[in-house]
Amino acid sequence: MSRRITWEDASCPIARAADVLAEPWTLLILRNATAGTTRFEDFRAQLGIADNVLTTRLAKLVDRGLLTKLPYRDGGRTRHEYRLTQAGSDALPVLHALGAWGDAHTSSENAYGPMNLVHKPCGALTRPGGRCDGCGQPLARDDLTWRGSWLSDGEIPLAEPVG
Repeated sequence: MSRRITWEDASCPIARAADVLAEPWTLLILRNATAGTTRFEDFRAQLGIADNVLTTRLAKLVDRGLLTKLPYRDGGRTRHEYRLTQAGSDALPVLHALGAWGDAHTSSENAYGPMNLVHKPCGALTRPGGRCDGCGQPLARDDLTWRGSWLSDGEIPLAEPVG
C-alpha cells in the first residue's frame, strides 16, 4: 500500500516527522528495537507482522537513518541485524509520550498494564520528562529501563544506538 502524499519537504516539523514515523508498524518496530530486538525473525515473532511488510518497513527505517543494518553469520549464511542509530534512539521521547497517552486515554481487555519507566540510579518509577519523580535528578537515556511491559515482567534495558 503506497501513500499518495509525502511530507518530507514540508515546512512544518510535525509533518516531516509524521512522514517518517506515521506509517503502520513503524513505531512498533522502533519500540521493539529500543527494547533490544535486532533480528528479523524476532521482530516478526514479537509483532506478528507479515514478512513483506516487515521487510519494507525495516528498509525504510534504514533508508531514513533510524536503523542501521549490520551483517552477521548464521551458520553458512550472512544475515543482518537492525540496530538503532542516534536518530532512532532520539525517538525515545516520542515512544514515551505515546505510551503515556495510551495509558491515559485507551483501554483494552488485553492490556498488560501501564508502561512503567524506571530510573535505575534510585529505582523509582517515573514519568517521561526532564527529572525523576523519585529523586529529582535529570533523566538520561542510560539511566532508564522499562518495567512490566508487553515484552517481559522484568526490567528491559534500553538499547544503545550504534555509531
